Amino acid sequence: MKIVVLDGYTENPGDLSWDGLRELGEVTVYDRTLGGESEVIARIGDAPVVLTNKTVITESVLAACPSVRYIGVLATGYNIVDVEAAAKRGIPVCNIPSYCAESVAQLTFALLLEICHHAGDHSRAVHEGRWTSSVDFCFWDFPLIELLGKTIGIVGYGRIGRAVAKIADAMGMRVLACSRHTPQEPGPAEIVPLDELLARSDVVSLHCPLNADSQGLIGERALSLMKDGAILLNTARGGLLDEAAVAAALRSGKLFAAGVDVVSAEPIRADNPLLTAENCVFTPHIAWAPKDCRVRLMETAVGNVRAFLAGSPVNVVNG
Repeated sequence: MKIVVLDGYTENPGDLSWDGLRELGEVTVYDRTLGGESEVIARIGDAPVVLTNKTVITESVLAACPSVRYIGVLATGYNIVDVEAAAKRGIPVCNIPSYCAESVAQLTFALLLEICHHAGDHSRAVHEGRWTSSVDFCFWDFPLIELLGKTIGIVGYGRIGRAVAKIADAMGMRVLACSRHTPQEPGPAEIVPLDELLARSDVVSLHCPLNADSQGLIGERALSLMKDGAILLNTARGGLLDEAAVAAALRSGKLFAAGVDVVSAEPIRADNPLLTAENCVFTPHIAWAPKDCRVRLMETAVGNVRAFLAGSPVNVVNG
């Protein structure tokens, strides 16, 4: 059984092992596949099992690779695969759910706390000698924000959203959430419609999937509903933001700050409007990347392939 991994480097830059996958077949791992559809097609060849992280698999790729019987996504989000085209061909597309919820929640608050305290900026100032030469026992270069009593609105209340709610509650924040499905156990969150959440929240944090309905979810209309001086966080998918509208809101002061781990085109393009916006904190799509998370991802990916080979695929997103 031939197994092809199209872009394995981000999942395993050398600190993990592909041996679990190699026990299931003849494995070829490409660090990156950057040459477009023709290269994707050539690398898949006659392999029945294909794993991808961010390499796009389109209907035309599937048409050119009739041997494909299984597609594994090395991530939770699966918008890089034409799942309908795969389903028409009887190809299960299997993702990796729930492997990094706590880590994403952790980074969400890392971004928020950086906005609140600018720890990185102040550390650089200390290293540059500012504190040594200060006549006062302390100094700060930015407004400092206490989260106690503030309201956070969580858009998308799956496992990640619930993990964020738990941390927010522990920090004394009021928690609002909206979700496509009414949660059986809302925990500390008050479940409200999206428009109400936007209007009442001091901090809005996105944890919903990217699809046709959520593309550009936070645009001019949504921003107009938000409080003046609100904070926006996005650790979900870059396409949830109308980035030009968010950048304009940052420049005008409608938004006090934004913290983003994801953008619409990754790696981020030099002309992304958020790069020149005021008070926008970035991390380069790393919420999922602690080694503990990637170990769980690898174990689940291998388990998904094993289940498929046994005739009972799991974590199928198009079945």
